[in-house]
Parts: sequence; structure tokens; C-alpha cells
Amino acid sequence: MIKRILLTVLGFALLVVICFFAFAPGIVEKMRNNVIGHDPYKVSDEAAALHATLTVGDWHADSLLWNRDLTKRGSYGQVDLPRLGEGNVAVQVFTAVTKSPMGLNYDENDADALDNITLLSIGQLWPVRTWGSIYERAMYQAEKLHKFELEDPDHLRIVTTEAELDEVLAARANGAPLVAGILGMEGAHPLEGDIAKMDRLWDAGYRLMGLTHFFDNEVAGSLHGQANHGLTDFGREVVAKAEADGWIIDLAHVSPQAAREVLEMTDVPLIVSHSGIHGHCAVKRNFEDDLIKDIAATGGVIGMGYWAEVACGDITPTGITRMIVAAIETVGEDHVSLGSDFDGSVETAFDTSELPALTSALLDAGLSEDQVRKVMGENMLRVLRARLN
Repeated sequence: MIKRILLTVLGFALLVVICFFAFAPGIVEKMRNNVIGHDPYKVSDEAAALHATLTVGDWHADSLLWNRDLTKRGSYGQVDLPRLGEGNVAVQVFTAVTKSPMGLNYDENDADALDNITLLSIGQLWPVRTWGSIYERAMYQAEKLHKFELEDPDHLRIVTTEAELDEVLAARANGAPLVAGILGMEGAHPLEGDIAKMDRLWDAGYRLMGLTHFFDNEVAGSLHGQANHGLTDFGREVVAKAEADGWIIDLAHVSPQAAREVLEMTDVPLIVSHSGIHGHCAVKRNFEDDLIKDIAATGGVIGMGYWAEVACGDITPTGITRMIVAAIETVGEDHVSLGSDFDGSVETAFDTSELPALTSALLDAGLSEDQVRKVMGENMLRVLRARLN
């Protein structure tokens, strides 16, 4: 009798474990990457015709963090290859998220807090090597994108050089539905304090490197950390190597002091991959306007995000357009780009398939066709051409 009860209990426990691993990660993502229900957005005939001719680029999507098959059109989340095609996206940066402290907030985070990505990597049954290694999480997410490329080469090509980018754009001009995928890192903590790992990550296909995420690391102080310091000695070594090797340096999430120090020691276009404009939405997540202007003055760009905290609540295409207009007024039309933060644990009012609605809203706001082309992708292409070698 006791043996039968024990077997029943063990069987029930096993069922609970199976159900957890089978369903919990998907439930978490549905909650974290929600698209607010809405009626179809109106897209004018003029906007639809223009959008079909654009080279659309997005600096930041965290889709590799989740277990969705990006070669299939998902019923949740915000980015996959079919929806990128529907949105006429030509270039998508897929950013690896590798550490995220429990209790994450914009004001102050402890680097030693319990890590959400450790829990997520276990819950999603990532390889055991990723459970205790930030570096291996970055490598695994690169492997995932390479796998999607192998499974669907007609729709995804990972690019690491300007020549490869040009090949994709030429194929698109001839009607091919290809997306150029670029690998980026949300923070340089996958280096784990070892400069040699930069070359290994480069060989895995990474070309864009943020310096910090929501916590201070071996490289620099975070905008959301505890110390509010700038670059460390190791960080200066990383930035110097990144500049020399051709990395795209992303200042999103770094402390203002670290951003200033990068500006002082580099002579290349710098980016803020996903952000907003402080003069439009005065929150800590958006750099003060004087700093954002100095970053733009490097020839770089500021990627406009689509979530509430950077846009001050209005995340419809019309609301994001207001932020883009403010950005153009602040840094000029040559320095504004798209940086959605899709699939980055953010709620949005549209997914990547609905980008024609953003083009329509930009035209409705009075932007010229040339300005729309710049914001939607041409400014991004300029920076990519300056850095990809």
C-alpha cells in the first residue's frame, strides 16, 4: 500500500516536472512579450507603396532568448522570419541576453542578485553548459541563429561583413525574401573578464557589442547599477579592441560616465541600439539630450524603442512617431533609427509584421519620403557600412 502511494506521488511529481518544462517557458514568454490587442491599423495606399520600397532595419530584438522556432510564424512574441518578411524588414540585429538580475528595475540593480536567465536557461532545457556560464549562453544563442539559417536559408542570411550585407540587399532587390541577421550582445559580460573571448565571440558571428545591461560588470558601470562608475581598466581594453577590430559599439544601458569615456577614447560611429529621447520622455532610461547629441555627432544613430518606459506610455505607431519626430528635432534626421527591443520582455502595440503602420504614421506626421527612408533603415545601413569590414 505504502509502495503504491509512493509510486503515485512520484508519478504525480514527474508529471508536474514534465508539464513545467513543456508549458511554463511559453507561458512566461506570452506574458513578457505581449502585443496589445487592437483593430488593424490604417495604412494609406501611399504609405503601403513607399514601405514596399524601403530598406527597413532594426537594431535590437531579443528573440533568441526564447525557445520559439523563428522559422515559423508564431502566435505570440513579436519577431520571427515570416513576420519580418511581412514587415519588409531587410536587416535585423538579434541580440543575446545572457544575464538579468531578479527584481530588475531602471534605478539600481545588484550584479550578485539571483539571475533570471539562469532560471530561464534551465526552464527551457538549454544545454547544461549554459546553466552556469554567461559566455556559453552567448555562444548557444549564436548557434540557434545559425541553426535557423541552415533550416531556412531562403529567408535568413547571417552577415558579418559589408560584402555579405551587400549580397543580401542585392538579392532583395531581385525579389528574394531574405533578411540579413546580425548577432549582437546585450552587455559585454559574456567575456567573463577574459579579452580572448572577444575573438571567440567574433568567430561565432557576433558583430555588435553592448558594454553593460542592467548591472555593473567587469567592463563598465551600468545606467541601472550601483556604483555609477565609468569604464574599468579592462573595459578600456575591450573598447580599444572593439574599435580596432570593427565591432559596432552600443552604449545602451551604460552609465553616462562610461558613455563619455567611450566618446573620449574612440573615433568611430557609436550607437544607442534601443532607447528614447529625454526631452520627449524624461526618464532615467533615456540619456540626457546633451549626451545623446554627442553620441549622434560621432556619425552614429539612436534606435527608437517601442515600449512604454521610453515612449512615455503611447506605444501605438502614432506614439512612436511622436518620439521619432522629437528625436529628429534633437539629433537630426541622419541620426535616428529603429531599435524596437522586440521580444525583450516588453509589451508593445504592434509586432514586426505591422511596420507599414509606422511608415504610414510617419507620413501622416509630415515627414518626407527621404526622412522616412533614413529613419526606417538608411541611417542604420550607413553605420553598418562604416563598421563591418
